[in-house]
Amino acid sequence: MSPVHSKPDSVPLSRRLLLRYLLLLRLYPVLTKAASSAFLSALGSLLSQVIEKSQKKRSLDWREPLRFAIYGFLFTGPLSHYFYLYLEQLVPSDAPFSLLKRLLVDRLIVSPAFLALFFLVMNFLEGKDMSEFSKKIKSGYWTSLKMNWKVWTPVQVINFTYVPLQFQVLFGNLVAVLWFAYLASVKKR
Repeated sequence: MSPVHSKPDSVPLSRRLLLRYLLLLRLYPVLTKAASSAFLSALGSLLSQVIEKSQKKRSLDWREPLRFAIYGFLFTGPLSHYFYLYLEQLVPSDAPFSLLKRLLVDRLIVSPAFLALFFLVMNFLEGKDMSEFSKKIKSGYWTSLKMNWKVWTPVQVINFTYVPLQFQVLFGNLVAVLWFAYLASVKKR
């Protein structure tokens, strides 16, 4: 007797998508995280525009989500993948005070550098010069970093404590939809 197989149509779409994602995550972890980062980063930028559009009568700028997608694909996904792997080696999750140590590394070293990278890459993708980058850093970096610490510290506590290593980038990307919406609005100031 052969085991009963369910027809693909009988499996809910959400389950099929999850199974496909898990397969891709296992086969191509960096590429999968880069692609999901690209999609969710663009979604955050688009969300920012939709919110802004509802407040002001403006048309959508499709170049902005494209820039966020490029940033997510080339930087957020791959760098986050390797960061979480490296952090697990640097501070194993079963080490004493591992949560505190991981938070200190993430919040005080990685986050400031990653935020500066965001401003630099976006400046480059927008075709602006270094004087514009300097202005943007002076006007928006410190405010964004303080907001980063407020938003991402509890998120990272959850991520480091409850989320399995293979899903930490995805969890961060899901939260980052709102974070990138915030950054897109700060970037426009």
